[in-house]
Amino acid sequence: MADNTHIHPDQKFWDERYNSNVTVYGELPNAFFKQQLDLLTPGRILLPADGEGRNSIYAAQKGWKVEAFDFSEEGRRKTLVRAEKLSLNVDYQIADFATVALKQTFYDAIALIFAHMNSRLRKEFHQKCIQALKPGGTLIFEAYTPRQLELNSGGPKDPDYLCTPELLSEEFKGLHLKMNSIVETVLDEGPFHKGLASVVRLVGTRP
Repeated sequence: MADNTHIHPDQKFWDERYNSNVTVYGELPNAFFKQQLDLLTPGRILLPADGEGRNSIYAAQKGWKVEAFDFSEEGRRKTLVRAEKLSLNVDYQIADFATVALKQTFYDAIALIFAHMNSRLRKEFHQKCIQALKPGGTLIFEAYTPRQLELNSGGPKDPDYLCTPELLSEEFKGLHLKMNSIVETVLDEGPFHKGLASVVRLVGTRP
């Protein structure tokens, strides 16, 4: 994955949010990510938009070679401080969805956990992810659905950033989908992901 110093317009917002909270989404990994990762044999994993690194840290603890990126310098800093305290190695770059270059046929797993982006960018980036997986590699995905607009447990307020299984079936064409469904769940992931939520969960493998 190429390092990229392109400044994202939302970088200041996220840097301030991460700087003013001890943890925004907690220190524990996302529950669905943990459940699915625990089923896999450790290898190389990519974690786009991993913020303060809760999922990267967990993957590293499980023996994965972890690459992550986000456009937040503060998210990266907090991740690397925590990784050093735990004697873990996380390769965390500053990059964004639009310009990041992913190594092709390289990763055993990619996890997109609440990595929301607009529909045009999402289609392009999801294709990049398919190409970046090794044959047999696994993609783990969780994001909010349009019903989340009626709920108060976090997420984007722009419908264009929200996902449905139908959209994802099209965008991840080329993967063998083992799961692609809407789930209502109760989140307890720090102060910004708390309460009843409507999410779509997907797991796919590259043939």
